[in-house]
Amino acid sequence: MSIASANTNMRVPAGFRNLLEGLAREVLREQPTDVVAFAAQYFQKLLEQREAGAIDPVVWGAMLED
Repeated sequence: MSIASANTNMRVPAGFRNLLEGLAREVLREQPTDVVAFAAQYFQKLLEQREAGAIDPVVWGAMLED
């Protein structure tokens, strides 16, 4: 599959790398059979933790990237 090259400059949002690394680490540790469902549950848990006042991994990751 080929994709036409465009002259666009896209930036990865702050904290995104940390968020994906956390997901990847958990997927490798848990070895789920349904990765998409696992990811949905993982992100739902992060949302619930953030709403409860816990540390937001995106904000924390963005601070590490600076």
